Amino acid sequence: MVMGIVMSECIDLQAELRIDEAQGKANGLFIFAHGAGAGMDHEFMQSVAQGLAELGVTVVRFNFPYMAEQQILGKKRPPNRAPVLLAHFAKVVAYCANRWSLPLYIGGKSMGGRMASLLMSDAENALSAELKAKIQGVVCLGFPFHPVGKPDRFKGEHLALAKCSTLILQGERDSFGNRSDCADYPLSPAVQLHWIGDGDHSFKPRKSSGRSHAQNIDEAVQVGAGFITKSYP
Repeated sequence: MVMGIVMSECIDLQAELRIDEAQGKANGLFIFAHGAGAGMDHEFMQSVAQGLAELGVTVVRFNFPYMAEQQILGKKRPPNRAPVLLAHFAKVVAYCANRWSLPLYIGGKSMGGRMASLLMSDAENALSAELKAKIQGVVCLGFPFHPVGKPDRFKGEHLALAKCSTLILQGERDSFGNRSDCADYPLSPAVQLHWIGDGDHSFKPRKSSGRSHAQNIDEAVQVGAGFITKSYP
């Protein structure tokens, strides 16, 4: 993988951005939120961001407030409640929409992807109608459809009413929603699921599958980039 230029930029003391500039012509901007347990610089986040940048997508990563505090203090912090996460995400979206004039997409890993999809929900008012209109799609990587071992506790009710084009990249063995679990979940026609072969919540396959983690990450990046640059069917 060819390393691109990664820059840092601050909105304020709680909102440092990590920017992976698209190599060559930028065909889209993706605001990429992290999951509950690891921040914007986690290996998974870096691999996806760098891969998308190589394919012409500028990627902006950020930490939610609890993760920024955790990294400063060196002590684990639980995720903020949803209203705080959504408000912070909305602040980053507003900044990026003003800074770049590129087709705008939002999304994230696990919790970050769920927050992105909630931002576009009619039931949430964290994002203004003007900003919602600028967002062309949502990309979720490993959506937390339910708590581990509890497929009956569906956490994606808002996806049944989704109007914004949404791509969910999901490992076939994801413990937060595998292929079998998701078969009967109500999803809007605007939501499309792409299954990553034998992948777990981070797309890691078993050795017996004949696939590698790198191959699965690359597939997710290729499909995600295609969705953002309008080359995905």
